[in-house]
Amino acid sequence: MSHPRAETVGSFLRPDYLLASRADFAAGRTTAAQLRATEDRAIREVVAMQEDVGLDVVTDGEYRRENWWIDFVAKLRGVDISSGSGAVAFDQSYVPKMVRTVGRISADAPIVAPDYRFLASVTRKPAKVTIPSPTRMHFHGGRRSVSTEAYPDIEEFFADLAAVYRAEIAALEAAGCRYIQIDDPLMTYFLSPKLRAEIEADGETPEQRLARYLELLNQCIAARRKDTVIGIHICRGNARSEWISEGSYEGIAEQCFGTLEVDRYLLEFDDARSGSFAPLRFMPNDKQVVLGLITTKTPQLEDTATVLRRLDEASALVELDRLAISPQCGFASVVEGNKVTEADQRAKLELVVGIARTAWG
Repeated sequence: MSHPRAETVGSFLRPDYLLASRADFAAGRTTAAQLRATEDRAIREVVAMQEDVGLDVVTDGEYRRENWWIDFVAKLRGVDISSGSGAVAFDQSYVPKMVRTVGRISADAPIVAPDYRFLASVTRKPAKVTIPSPTRMHFHGGRRSVSTEAYPDIEEFFADLAAVYRAEIAALEAAGCRYIQIDDPLMTYFLSPKLRAEIEADGETPEQRLARYLELLNQCIAARRKDTVIGIHICRGNARSEWISEGSYEGIAEQCFGTLEVDRYLLEFDDARSGSFAPLRFMPNDKQVVLGLITTKTPQLEDTATVLRRLDEASALVELDRLAISPQCGFASVVEGNKVTEADQRAKLELVVGIARTAWG
Protein backbone atom coordinates (compact mmCIF):
# COMPACT_ATOMS: atom_id res chain seq x y z
CA MET A 1 0.00 0.00 0.00
CA SER A 2 1.34 3.43 -0.92
CA HIS A 3 1.86 6.11 1.75
CA PRO A 4 -1.56 7.77 2.31
CA ARG A 5 -1.25 11.54 2.67
CA ALA A 6 -4.88 12.32 3.59
CA GLU A 7 -6.72 9.99 5.92
CA THR A 8 -9.16 9.86 8.78
CA VAL A 9 -8.60 8.24 12.15
CA GLY A 10 -11.59 5.90 12.13
CA SER A 11 -15.03 6.76 13.47
CA PHE A 12 -17.74 8.91 11.89
CA LEU A 13 -20.96 10.43 13.17
CA ARG A 14 -23.76 7.87 13.03
CA PRO A 15 -26.73 8.91 10.87
CA ASP A 16 -30.01 9.31 12.76
CA TYR A 17 -31.57 6.24 11.14
CA LEU A 18 -28.69 4.07 12.37
CA LEU A 19 -29.01 5.42 15.91
CA ALA A 20 -32.75 4.69 15.77
CA SER A 21 -32.14 1.15 14.54
CA ARG A 22 -29.62 0.55 17.32
CA ALA A 23 -32.15 1.81 19.90
CA ASP A 24 -34.85 -0.44 18.41
CA PHE A 25 -32.54 -3.44 18.64
CA ALA A 26 -31.64 -2.66 22.26
CA ALA A 27 -35.35 -2.47 23.08
CA GLY A 28 -36.12 -5.75 21.32
CA ARG A 29 -38.16 -4.11 18.55
CA THR A 30 -35.91 -5.33 15.73
CA THR A 31 -33.62 -8.27 15.00
CA ALA A 32 -29.84 -8.50 14.78
CA ALA A 33 -30.18 -9.19 11.06
CA GLN A 34 -32.27 -6.04 10.57
CA LEU A 35 -29.74 -3.97 12.52
CA ARG A 36 -26.88 -5.37 10.43
CA ALA A 37 -28.73 -4.53 7.21
CA THR A 38 -29.09 -0.95 8.46
CA GLU A 39 -25.40 -0.86 9.33
CA ASP A 40 -24.59 -2.14 5.83
CA ARG A 41 -26.56 0.73 4.29
CA ALA A 42 -24.87 3.31 6.52
CA ILE A 43 -21.40 1.92 5.78
CA ARG A 44 -22.02 2.07 2.03
CA GLU A 45 -23.04 5.70 2.40
CA VAL A 46 -20.10 6.75 4.59
CA VAL A 47 -17.65 4.97 2.27
CA ALA A 48 -19.13 6.79 -0.71
CA MET A 49 -18.72 10.07 1.18
CA GLN A 50 -15.05 9.36 1.90
CA GLU A 51 -14.43 8.42 -1.73
CA ASP A 52 -16.21 11.55 -2.93
CA VAL A 53 -14.16 13.76 -0.61
CA GLY A 54 -10.96 12.15 -1.89
CA LEU A 55 -9.42 10.46 1.15
CA ASP A 56 -6.56 8.09 0.34
CA VAL A 57 -7.83 5.35 2.66
CA VAL A 58 -11.34 4.66 4.00
CA THR A 59 -12.91 3.10 7.09
CA ASP A 60 -16.39 1.75 7.88
CA GLY A 61 -16.90 4.60 10.34
CA GLU A 62 -16.95 2.05 13.19
CA TYR A 63 -20.69 1.90 12.49
CA ARG A 64 -21.08 -1.58 13.97
CA ARG A 65 -19.69 -0.44 17.33
CA GLU A 66 -21.00 1.19 20.49
CA ASN A 67 -17.61 2.81 20.95
CA TRP A 68 -14.01 2.44 19.88
CA TRP A 69 -13.17 -0.50 22.18
CA ILE A 70 -16.10 -2.15 23.92
CA ASP A 71 -17.45 -4.28 21.05
CA PHE A 72 -14.02 -5.85 20.46
CA VAL A 73 -13.30 -6.54 24.13
CA ALA A 74 -16.83 -7.82 24.81
CA LYS A 75 -16.25 -10.67 22.34
CA LEU A 76 -13.28 -12.01 24.28
CA ARG A 77 -13.71 -14.91 26.68
CA GLY A 78 -12.66 -14.29 30.26
CA VAL A 79 -13.68 -10.64 30.37
CA ASP A 80 -16.17 -8.77 32.54
CA ILE A 81 -17.24 -5.21 31.66
CA SER A 82 -18.80 -3.03 34.36
CA SER A 83 -19.79 0.57 34.96
CA GLY A 84 -16.90 2.98 35.27
CA SER A 85 -15.99 5.25 38.15
CA GLY A 86 -15.59 8.99 38.21
CA ALA A 87 -11.83 8.59 38.60
CA VAL A 88 -11.50 8.67 34.82
CA ALA A 89 -14.27 10.67 33.20
CA PHE A 90 -14.67 13.05 30.27
CA ASP A 91 -17.59 14.96 31.74
CA GLN A 92 -20.82 14.11 33.54
CA SER A 93 -22.33 12.75 30.32
CA TYR A 94 -19.74 10.03 29.63
CA VAL A 95 -17.80 7.83 32.04
CA PRO A 96 -15.87 4.98 30.38
CA LYS A 97 -16.73 1.47 31.49
CA MET A 98 -14.20 -0.71 33.27
CA VAL A 99 -12.69 -4.02 32.19
CA ARG A 100 -11.79 -6.92 34.46
CA THR A 101 -10.23 -10.21 33.46
CA VAL A 102 -12.05 -12.98 35.32
CA GLY A 103 -10.89 -16.03 33.33
CA ARG A 104 -8.37 -17.08 30.72
CA ILE A 105 -8.38 -14.70 27.73
CA SER A 106 -9.28 -16.16 24.34
CA ALA A 107 -11.42 -15.50 21.27
CA ASP A 108 -13.77 -18.03 19.67
CA ALA A 109 -13.42 -16.53 16.19
CA PRO A 110 -11.98 -13.50 14.38
CA ILE A 111 -13.66 -10.37 15.69
CA VAL A 112 -13.25 -7.64 13.05
CA ALA A 113 -12.25 -9.64 9.95
CA PRO A 114 -15.91 -10.07 8.89
CA ASP A 115 -16.37 -6.29 9.16
CA TYR A 116 -13.31 -5.74 6.97
CA ARG A 117 -14.59 -8.13 4.30
CA PHE A 118 -17.80 -6.15 3.97
CA LEU A 119 -15.94 -2.84 3.91
CA ALA A 120 -13.54 -4.06 1.21
CA SER A 121 -16.50 -5.24 -0.88
CA VAL A 122 -18.04 -1.75 -1.08
CA THR A 123 -15.00 0.39 -1.88
CA ARG A 124 -12.39 0.75 -4.59
CA LYS A 125 -9.99 2.46 -2.17
CA PRO A 126 -7.56 0.92 0.33
CA ALA A 127 -9.51 0.14 3.51
CA LYS A 128 -8.26 0.45 7.07
CA VAL A 129 -9.45 -1.41 10.17
CA THR A 130 -9.14 -0.01 13.68
CA ILE A 131 -8.74 -2.18 16.77
CA PRO A 132 -8.42 -1.14 20.43
CA SER A 133 -5.03 -1.47 22.07
CA PRO A 134 -4.55 -4.44 24.40
CA THR A 135 -3.51 -1.93 27.08
CA ARG A 136 -7.23 -1.20 27.55
CA MET A 137 -7.44 -4.61 29.25
CA HIS A 138 -5.03 -3.72 32.03
CA PHE A 139 -4.42 -0.02 32.71
CA HIS A 140 -7.30 0.72 35.07
CA GLY A 141 -6.44 -1.38 38.11
CA GLY A 142 -3.27 -3.03 36.84
CA ARG A 143 -2.70 -6.34 38.59
CA ARG A 144 -5.97 -5.84 40.52
CA SER A 145 -7.91 -5.90 37.24
CA VAL A 146 -6.66 -9.41 36.41
CA SER A 147 -7.90 -12.47 38.31
CA THR A 148 -5.11 -14.11 40.32
CA GLU A 149 -6.98 -17.42 40.03
CA ALA A 150 -6.99 -17.29 36.24
CA TYR A 151 -3.51 -15.76 36.08
CA PRO A 152 -1.33 -16.35 39.13
CA ASP A 153 1.52 -15.27 36.85
CA ILE A 154 0.68 -11.93 35.18
CA GLU A 155 3.03 -12.75 32.32
CA GLU A 156 0.65 -15.52 31.25
CA PHE A 157 -2.09 -12.88 30.95
CA PHE A 158 0.07 -10.75 28.66
CA ALA A 159 1.02 -13.84 26.62
CA ASP A 160 -2.62 -14.87 26.09
CA LEU A 161 -3.58 -11.32 25.18
CA ALA A 162 -0.78 -11.08 22.62
CA ALA A 163 -1.82 -14.44 21.13
CA VAL A 164 -5.38 -13.18 20.63
CA TYR A 165 -4.10 -10.10 18.80
CA ARG A 166 -1.70 -12.09 16.62
CA ALA A 167 -4.59 -14.33 15.59
CA GLU A 168 -6.82 -11.32 14.89
CA ILE A 169 -4.16 -9.67 12.73
CA ALA A 170 -3.59 -12.94 10.85
CA ALA A 171 -7.33 -13.24 10.18
CA LEU A 172 -7.44 -9.68 8.87
CA GLU A 173 -4.48 -10.37 6.61
CA ALA A 174 -6.14 -13.54 5.30
CA ALA A 175 -9.17 -11.40 4.45
CA GLY A 176 -6.93 -9.06 2.45
CA CYS A 177 -6.44 -6.22 4.94
CA ARG A 178 -3.07 -4.50 4.69
CA TYR A 179 -3.58 -1.49 6.97
CA ILE A 180 -4.41 -2.08 10.65
CA GLN A 181 -4.58 0.76 13.15
CA ILE A 182 -4.25 0.19 16.89
CA ASP A 183 -5.99 2.88 18.95
CA ASP A 184 -4.23 3.68 22.22
CA PRO A 185 -5.28 6.76 24.20
CA LEU A 186 -3.86 5.17 27.34
CA MET A 187 -0.28 5.95 26.35
CA THR A 188 -0.91 9.61 27.09
CA TYR A 189 -2.24 8.72 30.54
CA PHE A 190 1.44 8.30 31.45
CA LEU A 191 1.73 12.08 31.01
CA SER A 192 -0.90 12.79 33.69
CA PRO A 193 0.28 13.23 37.31
CA LYS A 194 -3.14 12.02 38.51
CA LEU A 195 -3.04 8.85 36.43
CA ARG A 196 0.63 8.21 37.18
CA ALA A 197 -0.38 8.29 40.85
CA GLU A 198 -3.03 5.67 40.07
CA ILE A 199 -0.30 3.39 38.67
CA GLU A 200 1.86 3.91 41.76
CA ALA A 201 -1.12 3.05 43.95
CA ASP A 202 -1.26 -0.26 42.09
CA GLY A 203 2.30 -0.95 43.26
CA GLU A 204 4.16 -0.22 40.02
CA THR A 205 6.21 2.62 38.64
CA PRO A 206 4.83 4.32 35.51
CA GLU A 207 8.11 3.60 33.72
CA GLN A 208 7.83 -0.13 34.41
CA ARG A 209 4.25 -0.31 33.21
CA LEU A 210 4.86 1.71 30.06
CA ALA A 211 7.82 -0.51 29.16
CA ARG A 212 5.66 -3.62 29.60
CA TYR A 213 2.92 -2.14 27.43
CA LEU A 214 5.38 -1.37 24.64
CA GLU A 215 6.67 -4.94 24.85
CA LEU A 216 3.07 -6.22 24.73
CA LEU A 217 2.26 -4.19 21.63
CA ASN A 218 5.35 -5.49 19.88
CA GLN A 219 4.38 -9.06 20.81
CA CYS A 220 0.91 -8.46 19.33
CA ILE A 221 2.27 -7.41 15.92
CA ALA A 222 5.36 -9.64 15.81
CA ALA A 223 3.96 -12.13 13.26
CA ARG A 224 2.48 -9.66 10.77
CA ARG A 225 3.23 -9.85 7.06
CA LYS A 226 5.96 -7.60 5.67
CA ASP A 227 3.42 -5.84 3.43
CA THR A 228 0.97 -5.12 6.27
CA VAL A 229 1.11 -1.57 7.58
CA ILE A 230 0.58 -1.25 11.33
CA GLY A 231 -0.37 2.19 12.60
CA ILE A 232 -0.85 3.34 16.16
CA HIS A 233 -3.09 6.25 17.09
CA ILE A 234 -1.91 7.86 20.33
CA CYS A 235 -4.53 10.37 21.40
CA ARG A 236 -5.67 12.01 24.63
CA GLY A 237 -9.21 10.70 24.85
CA ASN A 238 -12.23 11.64 22.74
CA ALA A 239 -15.91 11.53 23.69
CA ARG A 240 -18.67 14.09 23.18
CA SER A 241 -15.98 16.68 22.24
CA GLU A 242 -14.24 16.16 25.60
CA TRP A 243 -10.82 14.66 26.45
CA ILE A 244 -8.95 13.21 29.43
CA SER A 245 -5.22 13.77 29.08
CA GLU A 246 -3.31 16.96 28.29
CA GLY A 247 0.25 17.92 27.55
CA SER A 248 3.12 17.32 25.16
CA TYR A 249 4.20 13.85 24.05
CA GLU A 250 7.61 14.76 25.52
CA GLY A 251 7.33 12.47 28.54
CA ILE A 252 6.72 9.30 26.49
CA ALA A 253 8.13 10.11 23.03
CA GLU A 254 11.68 8.80 23.35
CA GLN A 255 10.55 5.52 24.90
CA CYS A 256 7.53 4.96 22.63
CA PHE A 257 8.95 6.08 19.32
CA GLY A 258 12.22 4.25 19.91
CA THR A 259 10.61 0.98 21.03
CA LEU A 260 7.42 0.35 19.08
CA GLU A 261 7.83 -1.68 15.90
CA VAL A 262 4.89 -0.05 14.15
CA ASP A 263 5.12 1.61 10.73
CA ARG A 264 2.91 4.64 11.16
CA TYR A 265 2.11 6.99 14.04
CA LEU A 266 -1.15 8.96 14.07
CA LEU A 267 -0.61 11.77 16.56
CA GLU A 268 -2.71 14.64 17.95
CA PHE A 269 -1.54 18.17 17.33
CA ASP A 270 -4.82 20.04 16.96
CA ASP A 271 -4.49 22.67 19.70
CA ALA A 272 -2.29 24.08 22.46
CA ARG A 273 -3.39 21.20 24.72
CA SER A 274 -1.30 18.88 22.52
CA GLY A 275 2.04 20.62 22.94
CA SER A 276 4.69 21.34 20.32
CA PHE A 277 6.24 19.20 17.60
CA ALA A 278 9.50 18.95 19.59
CA PRO A 279 8.93 15.30 20.62
CA LEU A 280 9.09 14.32 16.93
CA ARG A 281 12.88 14.63 17.23
CA PHE A 282 12.77 11.11 18.71
CA MET A 283 10.98 9.63 15.68
CA PRO A 284 13.11 7.01 13.90
CA ASN A 285 13.90 7.66 10.24
CA ASP A 286 11.94 4.63 8.99
CA LYS A 287 8.56 5.65 10.48
CA GLN A 288 5.69 7.58 8.89
CA VAL A 289 3.88 10.24 10.91
CA VAL A 290 0.28 11.34 10.40
CA LEU A 291 -0.21 14.76 11.96
CA GLY A 292 -3.66 15.25 13.48
CA LEU A 293 -3.82 18.98 12.77
CA ILE A 294 -7.58 19.26 12.22
CA THR A 295 -9.83 18.97 15.27
CA THR A 296 -12.97 16.84 15.35
CA LYS A 297 -14.11 18.40 18.62
CA THR A 298 -15.42 21.74 17.30
CA PRO A 299 -17.04 22.82 14.02
CA GLN A 300 -14.75 25.78 13.31
CA LEU A 301 -12.57 25.18 10.26
CA GLU A 302 -8.84 25.62 10.64
CA ASP A 303 -7.04 28.20 8.49
CA THR A 304 -5.34 26.50 5.54
CA ALA A 305 -2.28 28.77 5.56
CA THR A 306 -1.76 28.14 9.29
CA VAL A 307 -1.98 24.37 8.87
CA LEU A 308 0.46 24.44 5.94
CA ARG A 309 2.82 26.48 8.07
CA ARG A 310 2.57 23.91 10.85
CA LEU A 311 3.31 21.13 8.36
CA ASP A 312 6.41 23.04 7.37
CA GLU A 313 7.43 23.35 11.04
CA ALA A 314 7.00 19.61 11.59
CA SER A 315 9.06 18.83 8.47
CA ALA A 316 12.10 20.30 10.21
CA LEU A 317 11.94 17.26 12.53
CA VAL A 318 10.44 14.58 10.24
CA GLU A 319 11.03 14.99 6.51
CA LEU A 320 7.93 16.00 4.56
CA ASP A 321 7.98 12.80 2.51
CA ARG A 322 7.29 10.79 5.69
CA LEU A 323 4.45 13.03 6.87
CA ALA A 324 0.71 12.93 6.25
CA ILE A 325 -2.34 14.75 7.64
CA SER A 326 -5.61 13.76 9.29
CA PRO A 327 -8.11 14.93 11.88
CA GLN A 328 -6.71 14.51 15.40
CA CYS A 329 -9.18 11.73 16.33
CA GLY A 330 -12.45 10.17 15.25
CA PHE A 331 -15.68 12.12 14.95
CA ALA A 332 -17.57 9.62 17.11
CA SER A 333 -15.36 7.51 19.37
CA VAL A 334 -18.60 6.81 21.26
CA VAL A 335 -21.89 6.23 19.48
CA GLU A 336 -23.31 9.63 20.46
CA GLY A 337 -20.56 11.43 18.54
CA ASN A 338 -18.78 14.73 19.02
CA LYS A 339 -20.61 18.07 19.06
CA VAL A 340 -20.37 18.66 15.32
CA THR A 341 -22.74 18.04 12.39
CA GLU A 342 -22.35 15.79 9.36
CA ALA A 343 -21.80 18.94 7.28
CA ASP A 344 -19.01 19.99 9.68
CA GLN A 345 -17.52 16.50 9.41
CA ARG A 346 -17.42 16.61 5.62
CA ALA A 347 -15.95 20.11 5.61
CA LYS A 348 -13.15 18.96 7.92
CA LEU A 349 -12.33 16.04 5.62
CA GLU A 350 -12.39 18.27 2.54
CA LEU A 351 -9.94 20.54 4.34
CA VAL A 352 -7.63 17.59 5.07
CA VAL A 353 -7.68 16.50 1.42
CA GLY A 354 -7.18 20.04 0.12
CA ILE A 355 -4.19 20.64 2.37
CA ALA A 356 -2.66 17.28 1.43
CA ARG A 357 -2.95 18.08 -2.27
CA THR A 358 -1.31 21.45 -1.72
CA ALA A 359 1.50 20.00 0.37
CA TRP A 360 2.25 16.86 -1.64
CA GLY A 361 0.53 17.29 -5.00
